[in-house]
Amino acid sequence: MEAISANLATVRGRIEAAARAAGRPAEGVTLVAVSKTHPADSVRAALAAGQRVFGENRVQEAIAKFPGLRRNYPDLKLHLIGPLQTNKAKDAVAHCDVIETVDRARLAEALAREMEKTGRRLPCFSRKPPTPSSPIAAAGSAFRSSGSCASRPSTRSRHCISRCCARSPSATGSTSSAWG
Repeated sequence: MEAISANLATVRGRIEAAARAAGRPAEGVTLVAVSKTHPADSVRAALAAGQRVFGENRVQEAIAKFPGLRRNYPDLKLHLIGPLQTNKAKDAVAHCDVIETVDRARLAEALAREMEKTGRRLPCFSRKPPTPSSPIAAAGSAFRSSGSCASRPSTRSRHCISRCCARSPSATGSTSSAWG
């Protein structure tokens, strides 16, 4: 577990150096520690080393791993970084703080409906910039031109296009491992 702390320190040092070289403050960079396939004990070690933002690939893993950790670390933030099935939108909205993998209009609609039901608003991002023929671009284009998404005008669509279809700032960053 000491290796996790040492690896985090190394990654943070690299972030600081890169930020300095770019003339940016290192505080403006968020390190999302990818916890997929790692046990809760490894996440706990990273939390003890000061890491608070984690990325999980699957909603089911997040549900199994993070509720107990959140009790002890209420400032923990969880990003969903893996593909999301529409039928898991409810769990994703309930358990995650950011969804980085909105890849189709139907998923954006499901997330928006769930956010409306729960009153929970969380940022959602598209992993890739939409191509002109992608469902996200089509939905965004439909929203911009007519105020509605796809063929069904709705508040959910407008909300989701404005909140769920931005490009993820982390999608362009480099990847480093703190897990060893």
